[in-house]
Amino acid sequence: MSINAYPHLLSPLDLGFTTLKNRVIMGSMHTGLEDRFYHYGKLAAFYRERARGGVGLIVTGGISPNRQGWLLPFGGTLNFAGDVVNHRRVTRAVHEEGGKILLQILHAGRYGYQPLVVSASNLKSPISPFKPKALDERGIEKTIAAYVRCARLARRAGYDGVEVMGSEGYLLNQFLCARTNRRTDRWGGGIEGRMRLVVEIVRRIRAAVGPDFIIMHRHSVLDLVEGGNTWDEIVQAAQALEGAGATILNTGYGWHEARIPTIVTSVPRAAFAAIAGRLRSAVRIPVVASNRINMPDDAERLLAGGQADLVSMARPFLADPDWVNKAQAGQADRINTCIACNQACLDHTFANRRASCLVNPRACHETELVYRPARRRRRIAIVGAGPAGLSAATVAAGRGHAVTLFDAHDRIGGQFNTAMRIPGKEEFAETIRYFGRQLALLGVDLRLGTRVTREALLAEGYDDVIVATGVTVRRPRIDGIDHPKVLTYLDVLRGGAAVGRKVAIVGAGGIGFDTAEFLLHAPASSQPQPVDAWMAEWGVDPQVATPGGLVPPHPVTPARSIWLLQRKTTRPGAGLGKTTGWVHRATLQRHGVTMLAGVQYERIDDAGLHITVGGERRVLDVDNVVICAGQESLAELMPPEGARGGPAFHRIGGAALAAELDAKRAIREGAELAARL
Repeated sequence: MSINAYPHLLSPLDLGFTTLKNRVIMGSMHTGLEDRFYHYGKLAAFYRERARGGVGLIVTGGISPNRQGWLLPFGGTLNFAGDVVNHRRVTRAVHEEGGKILLQILHAGRYGYQPLVVSASNLKSPISPFKPKALDERGIEKTIAAYVRCARLARRAGYDGVEVMGSEGYLLNQFLCARTNRRTDRWGGGIEGRMRLVVEIVRRIRAAVGPDFIIMHRHSVLDLVEGGNTWDEIVQAAQALEGAGATILNTGYGWHEARIPTIVTSVPRAAFAAIAGRLRSAVRIPVVASNRINMPDDAERLLAGGQADLVSMARPFLADPDWVNKAQAGQADRINTCIACNQACLDHTFANRRASCLVNPRACHETELVYRPARRRRRIAIVGAGPAGLSAATVAAGRGHAVTLFDAHDRIGGQFNTAMRIPGKEEFAETIRYFGRQLALLGVDLRLGTRVTREALLAEGYDDVIVATGVTVRRPRIDGIDHPKVLTYLDVLRGGAAVGRKVAIVGAGGIGFDTAEFLLHAPASSQPQPVDAWMAEWGVDPQVATPGGLVPPHPVTPARSIWLLQRKTTRPGAGLGKTTGWVHRATLQRHGVTMLAGVQYERIDDAGLHITVGGERRVLDVDNVVICAGQESLAELMPPEGARGGPAFHRIGGAALAAELDAKRAIREGAELAARL
């Protein structure tokens, strides 16, 4: 790839009073490090690494302008002069690496998970247990003053500007939309009144900070909730924000309470870029495209097509801090691509845990998970080229160890080869591509199609043996489990087994849901769903002619009748990811999948699957029964307990714990072990 392959992406942007070195913005992400002053050293290290990686402009995680705006009790704020000292650690780190950084000012409004919440009206949010107090005139003025104070302090702390968070359903979005703004005073009513607060905040910030300070506003251009704004209202507010002194308009899509996904892996890449392009034609200041942009080719394409002036990517910089430098060097094939799984980033954030990244466990742990050069070169054998083994191999080889990687199959990737076949999870192929390229660059001795024995490993004289052999399917004890109509999920997803029109799936965990989604399509395509088909299926109007951009959904006709069953009495899919589980459940429900909990499996025979549910005996007349009922560790290579001599043996990933397939844990365990050796 030529280093001139991305001329638009890598070109500078002159803002008049300052210049961004390229068109790449690292969008705001709440990492969990913002909320405590004693974590600001770690936060500075996190941003330093991304600034060193070449990104043109960084935006911090959301910082509240006052206590009422906290997302969580005692969340991150910048409202006292004493806060400036901690924030200077962050800005200094970024500036020392030649980067620029904005502070995102985020007032949670009714989304706050604390009792001080306020909003435009006293309407409770579906995602917080606390009912907000409607701000009165005095409260509104105090809120505006808090934003201005926060921006002033941000300038004192060395930030190059601020991003005013006005989308995703937070406070300013709550004022902007009739859904949550039922006011009859000058701060409500028509769009002129509803947009008054955000416009006034931007106007007063500009007056307070002067002309040479970036004010980026994240503007909701597609609310995806009933009572959201129409396109004319969105444009009117955007033009008013431009007039009030905004430097850049970022774009936001969907409220957190919306029932349409906007950032999960099943959303097509750059799905909303055309909407950003429409906004760009309506204003004179730069416009940013965001959401599900993760590789340079896509970013370059939309910039070259005039759909935006800049691109914002948040999670891709968790996955790879050197994203921009690799693009600039013509090494896009070396980028560790964000697969939009949300498992270690947003799922952690919404569980009040520190964020990280499934494919890069160093993210937000830069000062703790350090890959130092090895003091002594060790000969390391790794058995199993799934996520755990690949992680261990690349980290160990990167530190200077001599690594041999074995796998009985003819390709690397392990369970990721299964995951990438699920409609909407095609991105998992990018992780396999990344690891394959790293193995070649680091000189790992890769031996595929090799079923190695413990005796052979001992004979080779390795210093360490890492067992990453993964899992095998667990077959539950059901009468008739060996009936010809019984298949395992591996038979279906990797073995290409023929499956009938009526299917019962035993096990409603993540694998069961994935198998159901795979079987809804016939045949399952290896290509991501086109944007227009995805929008039609979910009921999205890209013209935003209707309030919130909602239209009746048009789901595709399912290829099969499916029953998804589990023994547990909890809701099927209760253990799925916090920010993605609802998407999987909604997809199956929309396509008519019957989900049953509290199922007792009696037997399988020619008549089908005999079950008891709620004391009632039933026979499911199905063509096939697919087993997705858990796994068992494959760890035969481990020496007997108490064995002495020979190399040190280690177990990671599924070979160590055969719970639901957990690539996040597998990759982290591989990296942590390799960092210690």
